[in-house]
Amino acid sequence: MIIVLGATGHVGSAVVRTLLDTGERVMVVTRSEDKAASWRRQGAEAAAIDVGNADQLRDVLRRGRRAFLLNPPAVPSTDTDREERRTAASIVAALDGSGLEGVVAASTYCARPGEEVGDLGVLFEFEQALAAQPIPTVIQRGAYYMSNWDTLLDAARGGTLPSLFPVELRLPMVAPDDLGRAAARRLLEPTEGTGIHHVEGPERYSPQDVADAFAAALGQPVAVAVTPREGWIDSFRALGFSAAAARSYAGMTAVSVDGACDLPDDPERGAMTLAVYVEGLVSRPGTTGS
Repeated sequence: MIIVLGATGHVGSAVVRTLLDTGERVMVVTRSEDKAASWRRQGAEAAAIDVGNADQLRDVLRRGRRAFLLNPPAVPSTDTDREERRTAASIVAALDGSGLEGVVAASTYCARPGEEVGDLGVLFEFEQALAAQPIPTVIQRGAYYMSNWDTLLDAARGGTLPSLFPVELRLPMVAPDDLGRAAARRLLEPTEGTGIHHVEGPERYSPQDVADAFAAALGQPVAVAVTPREGWIDSFRALGFSAAAARSYAGMTAVSVDGACDLPDDPERGAMTLAVYVEGLVSRPGTTGS
């Protein structure tokens, strides 16, 4: 059996669907009993536990042979760095005595040491802790999720795409489904393969490209509205972020805007283009106005 953490998110759910399609037995780990029940109806086994409880998580991991590890994002109203470091430490602690033969862990482009750089710092430390333990580990660093634009659909319907990134800044982006398929494939490969693998979409995109994709899908003009650097923290605070989380997310944004990370020359490339992703988002049942 393969254990999957983060199965209720974009990437984790894609991992589960891909594995189930290949006939694999899958155990989903989720905090919600309702979501666990939903996965059971889809053919997976499920455990409703808190990954911040290392003992409970270890008991679940002992039921599998491999695992997909995704450190869950903290609620933005908290100190996200502190909370995510806590859950990452619990996940690593749960591996001790789990009996797993191999794991694949989700990380991010530009992971780096440092404080107040959001997931870049938290996931770098996660990578280092996984490398220090004996179970063979593959780190899958994903580019900027195309799904990060999902919450801006209503704004795009109104003709404006807010962005913290400069309008023509080209960024590596990737569809979560492509990340899920890549991770599932690595979970099924021999455990001798370890190290860091980068995954992004078929090309790199700018906020202008995102606005153009929304415009094409919606059949109306969409203009990019760039928030200047001095307004980043206030923008996050207006969304309900704590002061600590706002500083951290602003620091993470600055790494990309300032070009302060080395991008891979030859990443694995997923198949889904930005245009196809946005078209699917706009036409998805349940989205506002669809």
